[in-house]
Amino acid sequence: MTNETVHQLSASRQTAYQRIALLAVICLGSFLVALSSGNIAIPFMELINLFSDDANPLYAQVVLELRLPRMIHAFSTGALLALAGALMQVLLRNPLADPYILGISGGAAVFALIAIAIGLVGWIVSASAFFGAMLAMLLVFGLARGQGSWTASRLLLTGVVLASGWGATISFILSVAPDSKLRSLLFWLMGDLSFASNIWPALITLAIGFIICMYFARNLNVLSLGAEQAQSLGLHINRFRWQLYVLASMLTAMAVVQAGNVGFIGLIIPHLLRLMGLRDYRLLIPAAVLAGGSLLVFADTFARSAFTDTSLPVGVLTAAIGVPIFIFLLYRGVKSV
Repeated sequence: MTNETVHQLSASRQTAYQRIALLAVICLGSFLVALSSGNIAIPFMELINLFSDDANPLYAQVVLELRLPRMIHAFSTGALLALAGALMQVLLRNPLADPYILGISGGAAVFALIAIAIGLVGWIVSASAFFGAMLAMLLVFGLARGQGSWTASRLLLTGVVLASGWGATISFILSVAPDSKLRSLLFWLMGDLSFASNIWPALITLAIGFIICMYFARNLNVLSLGAEQAQSLGLHINRFRWQLYVLASMLTAMAVVQAGNVGFIGLIIPHLLRLMGLRDYRLLIPAAVLAGGSLLVFADTFARSAFTDTSLPVGVLTAAIGVPIFIFLLYRGVKSV
């Protein structure tokens, strides 16, 4: 390797670090905007004084009891979806794969909607959604495997078919649900962070998932080269794909438990980061956490602040952002993962 090549690699790595630092600054900015914006506008300087003796009691109550927990919910959900999207895209060898593409969110939605429709609340709804997501994961993996080993295309087709089945079940539940429950059911389906209660399950899942993803980063780089080349380099393909699928499913399940169906974050964030030159998964993974979390924090802040008398489902905002970006990516042409 020549000195010129070493210099180019060093410059490329430095540029990548600078972009991650920029994402960190944007993430911090999203936190400040989320804590200060709403029906009660709070100046940035008041945020600094929240823990001092001169803190405004009303501001402290609004930030610490309402906005801070919701901001944490939004960040953790967006980060979980972005991580799951990055894993799904390398798993399926498709740069436009989505965390919801295998029907995991459909299974979670069915069981959560059943729980809401019969009057259950709180952690029982979350537990029902998580159970549904795990059941959907087992069904997809079991059916795709069949009598032999599974492939990415077989897994994808099985997930799409089961997702259609879950969608039909959701339509049936909505058609027979009582009118008094219909609004809450629809909000959950469109993505709504107001259902989230405890911040710790998603944060713990995010921390564990991030650590595992960073541990897998080298193998992810190898797998992105292609199955044959990865196998020639000593990677146990089938076992590693199974590990990625389970991990991505659990990340998606927790995100669905937190916020319902919030689309497009897991699809657009990893691909946009690759367009920025962050193809090394040792860099893409932390960047995905920052970018995905920041995007959902901004979207949720706008969703709850845009109208004084109501709050929009955050999934509506992410779709409004994601659809034009998705169309742009299709028009531009996407490259392999």
